[in-house]
Amino acid sequence: MVLVSLTSAIWLTQALRDVDLMTSKGQNILVFIGITSLVIPQLIMVIAPVALVVAVAHILHKLSTDSEIIVMNGAGMRPWRLLRPFLAVTILASTMLAAISAYIAPASLRMLRHWIAEVRTDLVSNIVQPGRFIQIEDGLAFNIRERRPNGLLAGLLMDDRRDPAQRVTIVAERGELLKNENGNFLLLENGSIQRHETKQRDPNIVLFDRYAFDLSQFAGRPQIVKLSVRERYLWELMAPNPDDPMFKQQPGQFRAEMHDRILAPIYPFAFVLIAFALLGAPRTTRQSTAWSITGVILAVSGLRLIGFASTVFTVRYPIAVAVQYAAVTGTIGASLYAISRGLNIEPPAFLTNAVDATKEWVARHVGAIARPAQ
Repeated sequence: MVLVSLTSAIWLTQALRDVDLMTSKGQNILVFIGITSLVIPQLIMVIAPVALVVAVAHILHKLSTDSEIIVMNGAGMRPWRLLRPFLAVTILASTMLAAISAYIAPASLRMLRHWIAEVRTDLVSNIVQPGRFIQIEDGLAFNIRERRPNGLLAGLLMDDRRDPAQRVTIVAERGELLKNENGNFLLLENGSIQRHETKQRDPNIVLFDRYAFDLSQFAGRPQIVKLSVRERYLWELMAPNPDDPMFKQQPGQFRAEMHDRILAPIYPFAFVLIAFALLGAPRTTRQSTAWSITGVILAVSGLRLIGFASTVFTVRYPIAVAVQYAAVTGTIGASLYAISRGLNIEPPAFLTNAVDATKEWVARHVGAIARPAQ
């Protein structure tokens, strides 16, 4: 539930940024949802470990406040027995993250790139929107007055500013879309072509009865696709092609992304063990769990920040990856030690005394302010 709710909330904020797919590109709601949903695997890679630790912390907090952990401990249950179901869920989450990081997320990003390219070059679905100026690409805009039932387009205008040396404007009374083995064409009738060179004061106007405008330059031209580092599968990062131009230019990006993908399935174990070490020990109802929950938040946030920072520095400094591995393995080792010893981790006395003193000071001043008002 936590994973679905957090992912849905963040996905919605990302999807709203791409709402122009429907407004300016003329796509329907299904295409919009399909394209924006392809980023969900990438979101899950970051959100799933956090959602897991939130769920684990909630369960342990509930067991503690209901004195269930004390009862189980008094009955002779070892901490490892209580940890077993949490580890089972963690293994499921880790397996899911391993599959997503290795294959599903890169495949989704590749599909997203391909789908967006199709939307941008799908001139037929963009041009047949009467009364709107549609920008096919930078410097090229289309407009039609109406679309008739027989498929004819009436009142066409095309403004081409792609060439900085001249501006071309085409106006036609009618037009018809034609597809054949030679490509896609827009057949125009009864119109004019106005060419205005930047160095000339007056434009050149040519009238025509019929004119064919080639649309294949937008719909089917071959493109050289350069996959980004995040669009590479894990095995492509581990054994990249030495002749890959991107690998030659950015070998550090490949290295950093590879280690981040490898560690992605390990973070859930570190997070769950942190939560269990701080919240899984038996404690009385007089012992507040607020400090322990705060410790879980700080420890998980600190570990993940170290991971992000190490990934950034690994691009230029390969030794930085050792910090990321040391932080994760050290956290797991320290948590297992605390669990095996049954340690009840509490904040230092000076910190609790400082917080208590702050609470008393705030209560005293708030009371002093409230009394005159009464």
